[in-house]
Amino acid sequence: MKKVAFYTLGCKLNFSETSSISRMFEGRGYQKVEFQEQPDIFIINTCSVTENADKKCKKIVKEAKKINPEAFVTIIGCYAQLKPKEISEIKGVDAVLGAAEKFQLIDKLDGFTKKDKPQVLASDIKEAQTFNNAFSINDRTRTFLKVQDGCNYHCAFCTIPLARGKSRSDTIANIVKSAEEIASNEVKEIVLTGVNTGDFGIQEGKRKERFIDLVKALDLVEGIERFRISSIEPNLLTNEIIEFVAQSKRFVPHFHIPLQSGSNKILRAMRRRYLRELYVDRVTKIKSLMPNCCIGVDVIVGFPGETEEDFLDTYHFLKDLPVSYLHVFTYSERANTTADEMEGVVPLKIRNKRSKMLRSLSEKMKRAFYEQNVGREEVVLFENDVKEGLMEG
Repeated sequence: MKKVAFYTLGCKLNFSETSSISRMFEGRGYQKVEFQEQPDIFIINTCSVTENADKKCKKIVKEAKKINPEAFVTIIGCYAQLKPKEISEIKGVDAVLGAAEKFQLIDKLDGFTKKDKPQVLASDIKEAQTFNNAFSINDRTRTFLKVQDGCNYHCAFCTIPLARGKSRSDTIANIVKSAEEIASNEVKEIVLTGVNTGDFGIQEGKRKERFIDLVKALDLVEGIERFRISSIEPNLLTNEIIEFVAQSKRFVPHFHIPLQSGSNKILRAMRRRYLRELYVDRVTKIKSLMPNCCIGVDVIVGFPGETEEDFLDTYHFLKDLPVSYLHVFTYSERANTTADEMEGVVPLKIRNKRSKMLRSLSEKMKRAFYEQNVGREEVVLFENDVKEGLMEG
């Protein structure tokens, strides 16, 4: 029996897909083992949102070959779709599979036999039209359930549409079945995940269902105590969704809403589909119905053309918003994006300084959010067993 190990970089969507691919291997008679346990096959699921993700992939390949020099090393994921030739030249890589091929990798790689040179199986991203359902079941308490893939937006900084293709979704009926299967494994929380989760509903190129209807259907699934929306664009977070979550006993009062910049000038340059005024409106609506709601924000610093004034606009905009924490990304040049050709490149030293300022602000926001909730009673979902008289949840 061949042993296989997995390593996942990047987003929760990648984690859900790795989990599903690992179950495919187990279903075909492979033994899943930990990375350090001398596997015969390594599967590395990659990200390519930032340059660091690319570097991390190379580092993991090197580690894999140290553990077992004879192992078959396969690279899948966003980096594999974007730069298959570059990856095939990394010493130790045996196969590279793109977005359309990764869910068929067992059949595509013919017993994982090494060839004279690395196998590269990466079609044009236009070929990635099928929705492959996925969910993680490694955690006793929380599962990430993929409901949507791809993106039809063309933000100036982002390579995801090039790596994952056009927006497409599973059906509500299939997702409800997956949720019921997850419930049968005694998992207590499901996090809905996707590339552009709120754009759920596109099947075979046409919009056939709505995200709000998916949310309402899942709210009826027995056995799941909590549902959570992983991330949703402000222009897709409708009043109807906010109002439903506010009255639901299962959907938790937690939204993660990408902002990217608090400067309208920069938002336009980024090709975002909203301005800061809409963002304020969404946060105000949430807080009016759920005063204790936790709101997370994605923000990018150092985008081309971002002046000190633009950055301070963002800083003060966020400081005045009743949000709970920030995910701060330092802008990273990505090939084949509009932003990569823009003028006004911000020096890395300044990008890092701005990033540090926002991370510090985020810590203050988190502390304020925690203090705001001191003394409140809430139902806790315990995640770890008793240790020295304490439980974690």
